[in-house]
Formats: sequence, structure tokens, C-alpha cells
Amino acid sequence: MMNPALQYPIFGAEIQCPHCRQTIPALTLTDTYLCPRHGAFEANPETGELIHLQSGRHWRRWNGEWYRQHTHPDGIRFEIHEALDKLYTQGYRATRVVIARRYQELMSGYLERSTHWRSGQSEATSARLYGLPVEFSADSLDDPCWDVINFDLEKEPGVPVRYPYFRLFE
Repeated sequence: MMNPALQYPIFGAEIQCPHCRQTIPALTLTDTYLCPRHGAFEANPETGELIHLQSGRHWRRWNGEWYRQHTHPDGIRFEIHEALDKLYTQGYRATRVVIARRYQELMSGYLERSTHWRSGQSEATSARLYGLPVEFSADSLDDPCWDVINFDLEKEPGVPVRYPYFRLFE
């Protein structure tokens, strides 16, 4: 008798589609999940990634949530922008963005740099994105979530004084 767990891809008999969050089934004896709206996703047991076959986008899971793995700065910038909009509609304002260290080189050319005029030091620059201070995460060896998640927004109740997030692709 065959072990039923071996009939399904690494994530089990069904998962939530990373795009629409709809529960989608695995195709038996394959490494594929099929969403009626978004098509096929292939699970890679070696990397632990889910790959959308039509677009080639890669996803990884942390604590039951799917996180897209970006290869272009516009992808992560757009994702951060969406999260800022969501915070705003929930009555919060972001105070800082923490981006996964693995994106530091990818994002470096897209961050706003400013020097505090009182510091008198040209090296004392702070990186900003959409007007918010940016920091990069701890190493993923110290905190493994940063090997999967892309960013975190620190927030506080209230609306932004100036809603700076409209400058999506300046």
C-alpha cells in the first residue's frame, strides 16, 4: 500500500493560492497545484518554493503565509506601497520600513538619500522610501523569517501628516 502523503506535493493535498487566497487542490502524483483563476503552481521540494508556471514568479511560505520572492526592485516597491495603502485604510501610519537584507543591493539605487543639514557630516545619510526611514533586517541566520519575508512596517495609530505614499514610481 502506498503512503497517501507521497501522492501529493511537499505542501500537502491543498494550499491557498498565493494570488487570490482561494483553497486550491494538488494534482495527485505531481508537484503541481491548480488554481482555476491563476493556473498551475509547481512545488519545488529542493528549494521549498512554489513557482507560478505562467509568470515564473517564486513564492515561499512562512507561518502559513505566502511571500513572493522578488528579482526586480519594482516588485518589492509595489508590495510595500500596497501595504502602506492597507495600513492607511485601517487607520494606521507607518513610521519605518524594515526590508530583508537579501534585497539591500537590489534596492540601494531606489532609496532616497538625505543628509541631516545640522550634522555637518556628508556620510550621515539616511535611506528613505516613500518618505519613511528604511532599515535592513538582521541576517537570516540570526532570524530565519528574513530568509522568506520581504519587509515589515512599523506602525502607529493615526493617519500620516502628509500622505507620502502616492509617489509610487518616481
